[in-house]
Amino acid sequence: MSDIEKFKEHFTLLLEAGFIAVNQADEDSALKLFKAAALLNPESSLPKIGRGYLHLHKLELKQSCKCFKEVLEKDPTNDMAKTFLGLALTFTTDQVSEGEKILTETATKAEDGQIKGLAETALDFVDKFVKKSSPPMNP
Repeated sequence: MSDIEKFKEHFTLLLEAGFIAVNQADEDSALKLFKAAALLNPESSLPKIGRGYLHLHKLELKQSCKCFKEVLEKDPTNDMAKTFLGLALTFTTDQVSEGEKILTETATKAEDGQIKGLAETALDFVDKFVKKSSPPMNP
């Protein structure tokens, strides 16, 4: 049995650790964990979603969108990639409405309750903070 075969059962653990590393702002560890997960399961789109999530956290929106779009090219029904793409687009000044459209679609059609909840929360955030007009200036 090859070394990679011995560790295939750790795929999910590596992914979870990668997402935690992103949330802890540990880019180096996150990238290494996502690369290791991709080696164990090259067919999975989750390591690429993880890298897109890392870019999203760093507000590297072009790179983030690129990762999520690549996942959606292979699997157009990936609701996690759709939701993150929609969120990334809402932070892009000229693509807010496109992002909202994607988030609305995912919030209504996603089968996974957590993904649906994320899309709804993202839409609420967009309404409250992204589309909010500037307060009037006092003379």
